[in-house]
Amino acid sequence: MSQLVLPLRLADHAVFASFHAHGNESLVATLCELADGSSESGGFGSWIWGAAATGKTHLLQAICDRAGDRSAYVPLSVFAAGGPTSLEGLASRELVCIDDIEKVAGDSDWETALFDLFNQVFDAGGQMIVAASMAPRECPIQLPDLASRLSQLPVFHIRALDDEQRVSALQLRARHRGLELPDDSARYLLKRSRRDMASLYELLDKLDLEALRAKRRVTIPFVRGVLQQTESS
Repeated sequence: MSQLVLPLRLADHAVFASFHAHGNESLVATLCELADGSSESGGFGSWIWGAAATGKTHLLQAICDRAGDRSAYVPLSVFAAGGPTSLEGLASRELVCIDDIEKVAGDSDWETALFDLFNQVFDAGGQMIVAASMAPRECPIQLPDLASRLSQLPVFHIRALDDEQRVSALQLRARHRGLELPDDSARYLLKRSRRDMASLYELLDKLDLEALRAKRRVTIPFVRGVLQQTESS
């Protein structure tokens, strides 16, 4: 993973190969093209929106993993409190990925800085990829020029996974980590834990660690024991 302009590193798992794309194939294909520099979207980028834990951050970081030093990942949920100086130096990147843009909506200094950054990136032939929990028309941006600029981005809505797709997503992530997660163990985990993918992936990480320590296969009894240990801690 490449070091970014900001003091932040990408998550090791956040790559396109570990993202279960079912129902979001067009979005993933578009983002891969952006990351590869082969997009024909005319130098704009994309606006990605969806509910929490549907993979927005994963996809933004996957772009940056693939594009390397041509890109920058900017999580505004982390950097909002530090002020818009966090954006300095980003205009030189071909791909700027802005996560959680709604976190600074209504802040005039941030909105002005983002508008300036958009103009600089576009003028240089770069692209902006923005993620939010809502569609552009619902985002409470107050600066008309910024709202207009954002409205030019192609919009993609991330579709949430159903239960069978969650099982497949867990198994894909497990394989990416070198872990075998049988169907029955994956379904057992899904039925007895929080159902959002962030929580499920967190439990999968714990299962991977505990299986490595115990040198055990991830069977239902093993999953049950780890869940009981997690609940009691």
